[in-house]
Amino acid sequence: MSPTTPPEVIIIGAGLGGLSAALDLARSCVRVLVLERHNLPGGFATSFKRGRFEFEPSLHELGASPAVDFLKEALPDLTFCEVPEAYRVILTDEGVNFRAPYGPAEFTQAVIDATTCDEKPVRDFMEICAKTFDAFAYLGENPRPNPKVLTGRFGDFLRTGASVPDEVADSVGLPVEARNLIYPYWCYLGVGTHRVSFSIWGSLIHSYLKFGAVIPSTRSHGITAGMATAIADNGGRIRYNAEVRHVVTKGKRITGVSLADGEQIDCDYLISNISHHRLFGNLIDKPPRRSLKLLNARSRGMSLFVVYLALDAGMEEMGFTDYSYFIAPHMNTKDLEAKVFNRFDPEPMQASICLNAADPTASPPGTTILSITVGTRAEAWADVTPQNYHREKMRLAELLIDQFERATGITLRGHIEEIETAAPPTFSRYTGSWDGSVYGYEPEPWDGILPRVLSQGKERFYSNLRYAGGNAYRAYGYGSSIMSGRSAAESIMEAKK
Repeated sequence: MSPTTPPEVIIIGAGLGGLSAALDLARSCVRVLVLERHNLPGGFATSFKRGRFEFEPSLHELGASPAVDFLKEALPDLTFCEVPEAYRVILTDEGVNFRAPYGPAEFTQAVIDATTCDEKPVRDFMEICAKTFDAFAYLGENPRPNPKVLTGRFGDFLRTGASVPDEVADSVGLPVEARNLIYPYWCYLGVGTHRVSFSIWGSLIHSYLKFGAVIPSTRSHGITAGMATAIADNGGRIRYNAEVRHVVTKGKRITGVSLADGEQIDCDYLISNISHHRLFGNLIDKPPRRSLKLLNARSRGMSLFVVYLALDAGMEEMGFTDYSYFIAPHMNTKDLEAKVFNRFDPEPMQASICLNAADPTASPPGTTILSITVGTRAEAWADVTPQNYHREKMRLAELLIDQFERATGITLRGHIEEIETAAPPTFSRYTGSWDGSVYGYEPEPWDGILPRVLSQGKERFYSNLRYAGGNAYRAYGYGSSIMSGRSAAESIMEAKK
């Protein structure tokens, strides 16, 4: 597309959702323009260097899924490394140290073998997770599902649609001993098992167990840089340092956008890869009243605090045996979630990854990259000042390093060659996310995937508006964001026809 040719579709934000939408549209010969306020594509999907190390800022693992299939097809030069195991969970107050294997059957048997509980509740619970995943797969393949099929084959899916994981666990009599081993993935959704939509949670855990997970060998920046190149190769355009300040509307349509420098660009369709709060709260002069009601009803997901460590010894020498480490005192997710409002309780739940366990070439020979991640909220940082910000970040880094060393027996101190930290202000500064929120809107049962799918048309508010990314109907996560962009592109192409 020539720089002087007006675009048919404008996309605000070059995150994963915006990029995947742009790539599909460009490959379909649609004139598409992506406007990105930063000077790089990707949003949270990027990388950064310190010394001789390149760090992964956000991606822990990408579940093998249609999103990965799409990336492999669209970016044939991109290589992936398999994550070797599901996870390892260490609960220090409970005496739990459990390595979770891939495979739904293998995982279920491992939980049974590691506990004293009866087999039936464990198998029943995991079977409902499997049926939930299968139901979503059926719905994805059948936009107009047969009610008899839904009630016949997927009755459990319908019965648990408004439930949370704790309620489903209670219904089958799943003991706490088994929940301790099954629940760790809750932190990937950032919402405790007492209030997150079971449909999303159950499908997530079954998907990971059934298909495994991968990471790109070039960090997540390799994904987004590859997508940006492919967009250009197919005639699409990305403009960096191009901040959208105003979305122009006329009646029930969007007619274009205005940039920070005053330039106005017209379009036929708009895809928003930014939060609804920013779109309706900052960019549109008189947003529909219902859009503001929806924003006030939804809760933004939490932010993160991350410690990035480069160690001067190889993973075997250091004593690392796993890729993913979930470390917490217990698995009462209601209590663990409440800790995100503190800075921090001495024993939060951390999700840590040893990058070299999946990709031995992730760092120079004889070195290791480890990242330690814990959920947090902007409210927990309210009393931090510019004067004590860096000191407070290092205090928290020390706390998390202590927790990791005590739980695993691996000594990190004395081997740290590079250390960096990221807090809510970091994510807000680099991505523009409000309060540094990393996750999109929290998927409670009333606002899970099914309610969002059913209300898609009502939530557009403008006939030529579509959404992509972690705030769209598929909820957040790398795979969900990528597929949401593809769905937005498909919707526009159908409308154009």
